[in-house]
Amino acid sequence: MTSDKSNTAIRKKEHLELCLTDDVSFKSKTNGFEYYDFKHNAITEIAIDEIKFRTKFFNKKIDYPFLISCMTGGTTEADNINAQLAVVASELNIPIGVGSQRQALENDEFANSFKVVRKNALHVPVLSNIGAAQLVQFKSIDPIKKIIDMLEADVLVIHINPLQELLQKEGETNFTGLIKQIKNIVNKIDVPVIVKEVGAGISSAAAKKLLDAGVKGIDVAGAGGTSWAGVELLRNKADTNNHFWDWGLPTSFCIKDVGKLKRKYKFILIGSGGINSAIEAAKAFALGADVVASARPILKTLDQEGTGGVVNYISGIFEEVKKIMYLTGSKDLKSLRRNKIERRELLI
Repeated sequence: MTSDKSNTAIRKKEHLELCLTDDVSFKSKTNGFEYYDFKHNAITEIAIDEIKFRTKFFNKKIDYPFLISCMTGGTTEADNINAQLAVVASELNIPIGVGSQRQALENDEFANSFKVVRKNALHVPVLSNIGAAQLVQFKSIDPIKKIIDMLEADVLVIHINPLQELLQKEGETNFTGLIKQIKNIVNKIDVPVIVKEVGAGISSAAAKKLLDAGVKGIDVAGAGGTSWAGVELLRNKADTNNHFWDWGLPTSFCIKDVGKLKRKYKFILIGSGGINSAIEAAKAFALGADVVASARPILKTLDQEGTGGVVNYISGIFEEVKKIMYLTGSKDLKSLRRNKIERRELLI
């Protein structure tokens, strides 16, 4: 009989394989960026070669506001993937996250698949990761401290995924006490906490409760990219026409909605969920994101083109974003967020 401990590693392997081999994108729902256009500035005076992206991610300087999003760990295959992604993060000087460290709390068999990130990325921000469904079960802070120490992490990510847990055959749907537990953790650890969805989005109402609990970062992870509902339906060999495949709040809506909270709260807003191109990244910034993040496009580029391909992919995004900033008269990302984008029907 397969143990619960090995089940976690098997599930992670299946997730990884499906993301690489199957079409797990949303079917009809998009990230919503196509409904926005930039306001062209015909008299731009921006010196394009002077545009820089260097900024701070909490207490560390980064060269690009781009996060290699939480992806994998806890399997044999993840060891090499995380090692290579860490090399990319180090070369570009950008933050990197790992997949859920739940497996590492069960046993040490695949601990190196997580530890290798810090080994290969000594100076960049590294993000630890645990799921909300596991978090509410912890009776002490010790498991949290263990996963942070394992990575020498700069940030803790708590991923909230009620839809995925609902459809996962091994899913754990009890999130009772989550906000109370987050408050407890925020007060007892020495690193900031980011809360992220996994593809169904975070609204301003939900984000407000999280920020009131002491969270310092929101990764909206909206609809329009990878459908983790779809991944679980495929794992279950269930009907892929299930309406939950396309469930969620579009990424563009989430960024704009949560961004309104910056009038009251100081936090890092991460835009993710179907950020597949420079134009989508630029629109995410223009709508209010401080950082953009991506997972599956990075994973697929790594699989097909290696670390060099991923470096070129990410740096290429920002070369294109520079051109968009030039054409909108934006000398920096702060300027790009100042009324440089509009819904299409309002431009006509």
